[in-house]
Amino acid sequence: MEEIILKTENIYASYGKKEILRGVSIEIKNGEIVSLIGPNGAGKSTLLKVIIGFLNPKNGKIIFKNQDITFFPVYKRANLGIGYLKQGGSVFTNLSVLENLKLSISNLKDKEENIQKVYSIFGELKEKENIRAGFLSGGLKQMLSISMILIRNPEIILLDEPSAGLSPSMVKILIERIKEINQKMKTTILLVEQNIRQAVLISNRAYLLKNGEIIKEEKNPISLIEKENFEKIFFKM
Repeated sequence: MEEIILKTENIYASYGKKEILRGVSIEIKNGEIVSLIGPNGAGKSTLLKVIIGFLNPKNGKIIFKNQDITFFPVYKRANLGIGYLKQGGSVFTNLSVLENLKLSISNLKDKEENIQKVYSIFGELKEKENIRAGFLSGGLKQMLSISMILIRNPEIILLDEPSAGLSPSMVKILIERIKEINQKMKTTILLVEQNIRQAVLISNRAYLLKNGEIIKEEKNPISLIEKENFEKIFFKM
């Protein structure tokens, strides 16, 4: 039986008086890529923020490797092995690519080894390691944002809309690299992605979220894009 690395149990969460999540329970097995799929406002990003600790739930639990981390601070969750990419990513624009990477692992040993692992996935960054991040294209900035998380060897990465704002060709490249991270570095991934077609192509499972509730777990995600008029079907559910 595959080990469950992360799960949420009956999560309720709100922004002020506005309830966003209503009893959300999901399970992520070690080594999986799992997609959260749903319309805007469904609560996908909110669930990631609850898992990483930016928002405390009103009710429910977050279990990471059999440990209740529901009210752990963000830094402690990161130290346990949970990485998080916020929408739009985040880089230090005045620093070079290499300086960004080194800053991300300033307190770790084997820095050079970690950097080379990242370059094995994102070779484009090695070619531009002395270029200031502010001069990179949108796609390369996003690769750097992911690399700054990946370089710390997290066991699971929460990715919130990693391809937002990128060209169709760059979306395909980035999604393929996410698959490489999962396969080559054995990193579990929970993915929120606006491009449903690309997301389900690399996912082991998908949860369909609507109005703050899980309405379906899809164990064969690729079947979602084989259905004619999928988006029309989903948004009527």
